[in-house]
Amino acid sequence: MDPKTLNAYHHSYPALLNKTYLNYGGQGPLHQETWQALIQSDRHIQEQGPFANRVFPWLSQQLQDLRQALADLLNTTPDTIALTDSVTSGCNIVLWGINWQAGDHLLISNCEHPGVVAIAEQLQRRLGVVVDRVNFWPWCEDDVAAIAARLHPRTRLVVISHLLWNTGKLLPLQEIVQLCHQQGIQVLADAAQSVGMVPLNLPALGVDYYAFTGHKWCCGPAGLGGLYIRRDRIETLEPTFVGWRGIHQTRDAQPAGWKEDASRFEVATTAFSLVSALTTALGVHDQWGSVGDRYRRICYLSQYLWQQLQGIAGLTCLSPVPPPSGLVSFQLANGQHRQLVQDLEAQDILVRELLYPPSVRACVHYFTLPQECDRFVLTVKDWLKSHP
Repeated sequence: MDPKTLNAYHHSYPALLNKTYLNYGGQGPLHQETWQALIQSDRHIQEQGPFANRVFPWLSQQLQDLRQALADLLNTTPDTIALTDSVTSGCNIVLWGINWQAGDHLLISNCEHPGVVAIAEQLQRRLGVVVDRVNFWPWCEDDVAAIAARLHPRTRLVVISHLLWNTGKLLPLQEIVQLCHQQGIQVLADAAQSVGMVPLNLPALGVDYYAFTGHKWCCGPAGLGGLYIRRDRIETLEPTFVGWRGIHQTRDAQPAGWKEDASRFEVATTAFSLVSALTTALGVHDQWGSVGDRYRRICYLSQYLWQQLQGIAGLTCLSPVPPPSGLVSFQLANGQHRQLVQDLEAQDILVRELLYPPSVRACVHYFTLPQECDRFVLTVKDWLKSHP
């Protein structure tokens, strides 16, 4: 993409017009076409009449189109995808859907999102599940070996992020899955930071469950995501929250068994205007090269940013190597991470403070401008001069 075209595309995201936005790992901004799709979808529903018979076929087609778009992104089939409202909801579906017995072992990492940690702790309190953690921070040189050392004869499930939300490390998921499957252990991957960034082929990875969202790297609307369930796991995973979306019904409106595909884990009404907006967002990205092309651009920009941060006095990047993702995090010797984030936002530079490890995270997307990285680095350098 030449600089003129890149600049024009960058400015087609309204949120990027008046700021340096480096927080895609928190939430991606909406492209103007995505925003319009959201508005037009809601208008169509209202004009046709909410819950009108004539609007139902249209809604059904919108859902079908989104499942197909997500399946294409993940190199799977639509029947393996349940639509959810968030990554955390997807993780809840899996973690509560396993028939746990007291004393069963659940392995998570010490770099998981607090929402996932909270689910694990509740399983421990209510069901007597033994929760253990593998340490990916401080920096781990051999992630597969670290997991292997923590597996237990009663380990039922390993829950890890495919791409760690704090350090930006991309875990070798296929190797981890192979290790676990050799011992009859299932794997749930938190894909909050990988979907929309990393090229994926979920059947080839072999992962059992893959929970993702549309509002981060896909730059879709908040409130809509999905859960991939490997086809042979759909029958054995038990639905916990149950509703009309996941069941067949008789003519007299009685439950008549589960849906045969992953939609059995969907519950009830969705904010349907979000559906066409997420489909549109995925289509917008596809106009600007393949997933692989976009990922290579993200890595180029993250390495460009990471290299500029090297050697700045009072600052240390969490990753000792150029990150294979769009996440670049660093620690300050003065410990004033929150103050830096607040002061940067006052200058319309948006990044995020992380609590563990205590750090600041900046994120670049494939359409981030190199001069945005330059401005960020220069501002951080100036700030450190006055905050030794």
